Amino acid sequence: MSDMGITLLPDLLLFEHFKGNWENYLIALYEYYNEDFVDHTPFFEGVPIRVRRDQKFNGMDLTFWHLISEGSVEEERIPNIRRCERIRWPRRLIECKNKQDVRVWQNKRAKGNQQEERVIIALNDFSYVVVLAKAGKGFKLITAYWVESKHRQNKLRKEYEDYLMEKKGGFAL
Repeated sequence: MSDMGITLLPDLLLFEHFKGNWENYLIALYEYYNEDFVDHTPFFEGVPIRVRRDQKFNGMDLTFWHLISEGSVEEERIPNIRRCERIRWPRRLIECKNKQDVRVWQNKRAKGNQQEERVIIALNDFSYVVVLAKAGKGFKLITAYWVESKHRQNKLRKEYEDYLMEKKGGFAL
């Protein structure tokens, strides 16, 4: 599959292929997650990406739950079918060799009393985003999600353009 300029972006893993059986779908999603992030460590710009294996939810890595669900209260997150379908996309964007295919920028977000430095990797149209956080000498995968709202896509585009302007001393590319 080719999407938004990235060649061979993995096909969607559709719920309907599992005949409506959520448990089988969830098992398949988790197996892909483990293959892409636990069994084979991905690298971003030569630096390893880690996942939170020490924290679990329903017996599965917390990072996995952040890839397939949404919500601000950890125990109340709800699976999001668009995130589930794209379980194979985060690694592809992280390891994208052709930086022309993705938009990459940095931002800071509040985490407790501190600011967490993050790297955002998005499709060119800002319809899909991967969020990494700087962690020691590497990165940790925070989440990835499908951005359906044009308003949210525009906000991400503006954040990216502002980052470029700041980085280039006032001149966006």
